[in-house]
Amino acid sequence: MSIWGKVIGGIAGFALGGGPLEALFGVLAGHLVDRMNRAQSGPGKTAGPMPDMTESRQVAFTIAVIVLSAKMAKADGVVTRDEIDAFKRVFHIPPHEMDTVGRLFNEARRDATGFEPYAQQIAQMFAYQPEVLEELLGGLFHIAMADGVMHSTELTYLQAVAHIFGFDGTQFERIRALHMGADGSAVDPYEILGVSRTATDDEIKTVYRRLIRENHPDALMAKGLPQEFIDLANEKMAGINTAYDRIRKDRGVN
Repeated sequence: MSIWGKVIGGIAGFALGGGPLEALFGVLAGHLVDRMNRAQSGPGKTAGPMPDMTESRQVAFTIAVIVLSAKMAKADGVVTRDEIDAFKRVFHIPPHEMDTVGRLFNEARRDATGFEPYAQQIAQMFAYQPEVLEELLGGLFHIAMADGVMHSTELTYLQAVAHIFGFDGTQFERIRALHMGADGSAVDPYEILGVSRTATDDEIKTVYRRLIRENHPDALMAKGLPQEFIDLANEKMAGINTAYDRIRKDRGVN
């Protein structure tokens, strides 16, 4: 069963029956955070996710994508067909589940509650996996840019979400550079890697290898990224590789 089927099977009856989506997400988030805290407490425990929680984390991630995408769609006051098509395309929603996911999206968009509670809860859930939060933010960037324009209200929204996720201004600029240059040639490759132009070749190589290791699709899936979102991770990896190759070429490094 696809992740969308699991989401719909687990929450659609509640959410579409008049219950507030915020309350449902809050229950799920609180449950997972509580389990994680218990699992990670005590001597010898690590901060990584527990194996039996992977599916629940994937469902929570997917709900967050629906809600935060819907909230962002309201940011510029207009939901365009390009944005809707990008949402459907990027997140691989099966045709037979499209209507129900669309209804969840519309409910989240109509909800008077702001985006902050959702962003805060997902930030808690993936507090030890910032790479997963970065993928979610990257998906929002992709949708925002679907109509070819990054509206100022959308950029403000993305900055606010990034702040809640724990990314500082420098980190946000790196993420923005990576996602607002489609082929990697229109933005500063140093900005994409988050390194200074005065950094040594070895320092840049170290950062590059870390980014590749942290953002490898297999590593992200182990931390809670659903299979349906792997295309985004692959695009990000390609952007990182392109930026590093440009730096090497500019510096004459083999």
